[in-house]
Amino acid sequence: MRSRPRRLDRTGAAMTEFSWKRSDFPEGFVFAAATSAYQIEGHAFGGAGRTHWDRFAEIPGKVARGENGAVACDHYHRWPEDLDLIRDAGLDAYRFSTSWARIMPDGVTVNPDGLDFYDRLVDGMLERGLRPMATLYHWELPEALSLRGGWTVREIPERLADLATVVARRLGDRLYSTAPINEPWCVAWLSHYHGDHAPGTTDLGAAARAMHYVGLAHGLCLSALRAEGVANLGAVCNMEYALPADDSADSETAAQLYDGIYNRWFPGAFLQGVYPDDILAGLEPHLPEGWARDMEVISQPVDWFGINYYTCRRLRQDGPVWPHVIDVPGPPPLTDMGWEIAPEGLGRLLRRTARDFTGDTPLFVTENGMASPHYDDRPDQPRIDYLDAHLRQARDAIADGVPLRGYTFWSLLDNFEWALGYDKRFGLVHVDFETQTRTPKASYRALARALAD
Repeated sequence: MRSRPRRLDRTGAAMTEFSWKRSDFPEGFVFAAATSAYQIEGHAFGGAGRTHWDRFAEIPGKVARGENGAVACDHYHRWPEDLDLIRDAGLDAYRFSTSWARIMPDGVTVNPDGLDFYDRLVDGMLERGLRPMATLYHWELPEALSLRGGWTVREIPERLADLATVVARRLGDRLYSTAPINEPWCVAWLSHYHGDHAPGTTDLGAAARAMHYVGLAHGLCLSALRAEGVANLGAVCNMEYALPADDSADSETAAQLYDGIYNRWFPGAFLQGVYPDDILAGLEPHLPEGWARDMEVISQPVDWFGINYYTCRRLRQDGPVWPHVIDVPGPPPLTDMGWEIAPEGLGRLLRRTARDFTGDTPLFVTENGMASPHYDDRPDQPRIDYLDAHLRQARDAIADGVPLRGYTFWSLLDNFEWALGYDKRFGLVHVDFETQTRTPKASYRALARALAD
């Protein structure tokens, strides 16, 4: 497609426009920006309790410089300014998350100040014409529950369903959409097998139990939300395009295995009530006794399905011990996370998900974006190019009949990027973490122009 004309920003530097505009997408298509509670709010404020991320950050070497979300972007106090930024970009919706440890500091007891904060936040969205897209859990498990076994024990899904009931009764009448858990693969596998996120274990048995109990939490939460009359409920899974690292049969097998753990386990459970046979063969010996009886709960119907997409992985086998899969670096260009830029993977996963799992159920891209260094002297051109290429893939998928209904940019703000601290900047808006000054980047301004057309 021919690029749109280049304009000049206020400094006189050339600035590339997006090659698409709002009117290129179907009427009613929802454009949104996303954040998560612990990454932006400032967990030291408002009576929030400690989380397993606070504990994880205190372990030397786990989080860059031992940083945490105590202040983050101070969204707790600055939320009106942040909502103004979403509105002024021309976006339709805000995908936010509630913090379990803010609403229930010990995972059980309700903190009225925490609920009041989200009450103000949702009202603020509606006052600005923004649709509230809620996620109940974006990784900030209350420390008290983590110390009782966290996602490796059955109690945690039941307690998250309690949170769902509390949130539903306070906010449910004003939410556009709600999903129980953001990126269940990260909550379970990345955190319990790879150990890269809190709680940081590296145990296959713990990971298998977490893979099941996170799914059970999803189903129990959907039931709790529906019991309170909350509508438009969905699921949000992260996906990565899995490719063999070379032409060998072993690498093909490795890619299939990775695809099963990452891309097929949770959609299969949520949407069809089954785990993929090739992955179940490795994980079943570690699953909780009687796990199959939970599948009916796990596969509660959803009204929509969300995909978070950032990159692809090139896989090969590594040793005899299951799952014996590692990834190898891809070719440049890479994002600041070291991730390969592979927009075609989004198109392929959207089509595959619609074909194999969701059918006519509406799909949403619930996260997409890139980490790119902040430049004071030139526009953040890599981010504009990255987003442009992925939006073109989304538009092509729609043309092929994929029922894609919306697209969410990650992230509104530079924020606390988990184990990487504050170094990696995904935001459309730059944040000076010393002064908390917000400065829209060139990508934000280009997005505002595209959405205005």
